Amino acid sequence: MIDDTLKRRLDYCTTLPSLPAVAVKIIEMANDPDADIRTVCEYISLDPVLAAKLLRTANTPLYKSRRVATNIRQAVSILGTHTVLVIALSFSLANSLMTTPLSNSSAAFDSNIFWRRSITSALASRALGEKLELNFLDDLFLAGLIQEIGILAYWVIMPEEYGKIFASTPDHDELLEMERKAFGAGHDELGYALLKKWHIPDYIALSCINSHSQPEPQNLGPTLQSCLAVSRYLADYFLYPHEAGRMIALNKATQDWLGLDPSALIEVIKIMEVGLSAVEELFEMTIHHPCEVAGILAEAKELLMIHDLSRMKDLEDKSQRDGLTGAYNRTYFDETLRREFNLAMQYNLPLTIAIIDLDHFKNVNDTYGHVAGDSLLATVVKTLFDQIRQDDTLSRYGGEEFALILPGTTLAASRTLISRLKDSIAAIAYKFDGGITIQITASIGVASYYENATHFQEPRDLIKAADYALYAAKHAGRNQIMEWSAS
Repeated sequence: MIDDTLKRRLDYCTTLPSLPAVAVKIIEMANDPDADIRTVCEYISLDPVLAAKLLRTANTPLYKSRRVATNIRQAVSILGTHTVLVIALSFSLANSLMTTPLSNSSAAFDSNIFWRRSITSALASRALGEKLELNFLDDLFLAGLIQEIGILAYWVIMPEEYGKIFASTPDHDELLEMERKAFGAGHDELGYALLKKWHIPDYIALSCINSHSQPEPQNLGPTLQSCLAVSRYLADYFLYPHEAGRMIALNKATQDWLGLDPSALIEVIKIMEVGLSAVEELFEMTIHHPCEVAGILAEAKELLMIHDLSRMKDLEDKSQRDGLTGAYNRTYFDETLRREFNLAMQYNLPLTIAIIDLDHFKNVNDTYGHVAGDSLLATVVKTLFDQIRQDDTLSRYGGEEFALILPGTTLAASRTLISRLKDSIAAIAYKFDGGITIQITASIGVASYYENATHFQEPRDLIKAADYALYAAKHAGRNQIMEWSAS
């Protein structure tokens, strides 16, 4: 909630305009569920500019009407009373606020940029609603237009203080935090207070402030505030498509608030492309040249495809990794060994595997606890990853057992690497719980497929051989490397 000082500054500010009489009456009718068509037409006709805009709106591609409206009554008939009231309120508010005088000290504030962003956010909000087949598209448009009105209010009532905050960050969420820290309220709260002061319908005002909160559970379905929240990010990308990070932020917001996939997001941008020229004409403002919009759509497709491929790769990688250590999991090891073994047999290529078992690891868990044991396992894996090649595969084979696949590597060629791995593990001095040093060693069993080997007919034969060698290494006193041989 905004504090009393800020509220008084808002209440007594003479710079913020009083709404025109037509707008006041429209708000009054919007709050009246029994408002009749005749009264709506009468008051809209009092403002020739507003009436002309409503007629143009009824005939734009936004509403896909097969009928042509030539007067206000026909427009109301085509659009419906509620839609006409909401659109009229959008135009009336925008017209009065776009001419709001700002202090000379507000040089850092570009009102043209603010309104381009607001109008684009309105278009984006409506496009999201159209894609999601919602039945309150005009409410979305109005709310998208005014959801950031608190920024304008801050500039008007305290330009000096707010100018420093506003100029310090281009990030919307960071701006909110800085406003709250400096003034005790974010522009979402100030905007809500202003909308309440103007008697904007409660559901619109509440959606504007709620769109600045955390994402709602997606099982609630798309709501007014969830579409508004995404529209801010969509407007930022639409206006500044070449700025790094805009698409990433948009894609995340779309997933968090609405659960839309990249293909759905592309369709939303297409809807914006169709409606852009109509909205530009109605608000007498240029957002983008038509050729720029085509480029934005093409670039969005490319970025979303790259992002989707990257996300799929991340998901695939997570499904193949051990969650604790980051080594590959047993399933991935089995699949990789099967593939490499078949290649070795088919082309007579060498293939070596090693099974690495940490000596007396149970003592670590028993003495220092599982937190220490888990941290030590992760440290061992990092140490091994630093030593092996990109083509080698290190997997967590069991609790404290790891398996290493060395494609195209003979037994002789593997010896230097495996010896280095054993010594690297022994050299680990893991610091835990205030300086306690934990050290560990490893026993390693090695087996190698070589040209025309008759002892290995399938991958599990190679694993059994490495297991026998590992058992021998343990029997020999541990911290040893043993190689399997047919003899």
